[in-house]
Amino acid sequence: MGGLITALSNGKTSLATTQKNIEVTGNNIANVNTPGYSKQRTQLGQIPSLDLGGFFIGQGVTVETISRDYNVFITRQLHDKTIDYGEENGKSLPLTELERVFSISSDNLASEMDRFFDSWQQLTINPSNMVDREAVLQRGALLGNAFNKVSNELDAVQQNINNTLESKVGLINEKLQGVAELNDRIKRIEISGHEANSFRDQRDVLLQDLSEMFGAKHFTDANDSLSVHMPGGLPLVSDTKAFTFESYTVAGDKAFRINYGNNTKNLLTQDMSGELRGMLDVRDITLTNARNDLDVLALDLTEAVNTVHNGGWDLNNNNNIDFFVDLGGVVSGAARSVQMAITDYTMIAAAGNAAAAPGDNENALLLAELENTNTVAATSETFSGYFSGIVSDIGLEASRNKLALGGAEDAMNQLETLREGFSGVSLEEEMVSLIQFQRSFESSAKFLSIVDEMMAAVIALKS
Repeated sequence: MGGLITALSNGKTSLATTQKNIEVTGNNIANVNTPGYSKQRTQLGQIPSLDLGGFFIGQGVTVETISRDYNVFITRQLHDKTIDYGEENGKSLPLTELERVFSISSDNLASEMDRFFDSWQQLTINPSNMVDREAVLQRGALLGNAFNKVSNELDAVQQNINNTLESKVGLINEKLQGVAELNDRIKRIEISGHEANSFRDQRDVLLQDLSEMFGAKHFTDANDSLSVHMPGGLPLVSDTKAFTFESYTVAGDKAFRINYGNNTKNLLTQDMSGELRGMLDVRDITLTNARNDLDVLALDLTEAVNTVHNGGWDLNNNNNIDFFVDLGGVVSGAARSVQMAITDYTMIAAAGNAAAAPGDNENALLLAELENTNTVAATSETFSGYFSGIVSDIGLEASRNKLALGGAEDAMNQLETLREGFSGVSLEEEMVSLIQFQRSFESSAKFLSIVDEMMAAVIALKS
């Protein structure tokens, strides 16, 4: 009878283990579309044998643990490539906006400069003509408006970047807190001998998001708890404690710091990677350089025009008249300050001499020639050529970004495919496993049925 009881126990463990296998397989199928889910599988082990009448009889099977298909190397590679992708993705939209500001359309700043100098060229034909003089004034005002508009649009791009940076703070803190909470849950579950596979998957997803956002790095400490830190080493999550990621304003721009409770640590651009680094690089380097070049162009153009205009004579026989408002040689903010200094067409100094004859166009010719003869700053570029250089620099950076973004995305997709091949759920494999476990369950049930019949027969014999 003892042997039959042992057989009954074997059937029971087999049935329970097979049921657990089916449950794990069903969970895999249910999560086939869950981002970051790693396939789970049962690890089976024999129950130690017992000595029964000189024979060691097996006691059945048990589920020792439920593991997940996880590859540390692939995951690390994926996080690293996510950082590269995040940085280029962070640059993408701001660079697109800058391309729009410095467009190559027929209505850009270069076209306004051409029309401005063309109006001076038209005035040389009849320097006393009121209509042509009014056209010069209008073109001067439109040129000033064009400089103002580009400068204001750069301000808008800068503000958009700052707003986007600010919006990331809450999301970063939410994910950092999520990692800390998952550390606590995983510790509580695994200290009791169970596996926290689902929580580990969720934590990996959060870590990948943080890698994309600011280049988060992580390591596992001696207590098997995961810590998160900045690329430069500053801690953000330690065991179950998440520190606060904060933004603050410096000279109108957003910057970041970490609040450790009793002190704060300001972050530099080089302390970050990912999306934040990409946006900061565009704001602080690309946009700043473009704005400075625009201001240099505005200052040099207004000073060159004023210098020549001061040397000429207007219809009232006056000279030393500024055409544009004098910017005082200050580069910063020059583009947004360009405006007309005169509003009366009689004050246009087209003549080259005092008490000039009606056809004196000497100064108007000099002003028209500035388009092709004057050079900007320490370069050998004309006004239009210098502006084309600004447009070209923005375009080249945008093109480089598109190529780099595409390359980073391809690398991520390849690693995602590699991860899915190792850790992902295959419905075909799960269906095969289901059939296998179904047959195992039926066999175990049949085995129990036979043991039951045998026990009934033994009981019948004894009665």
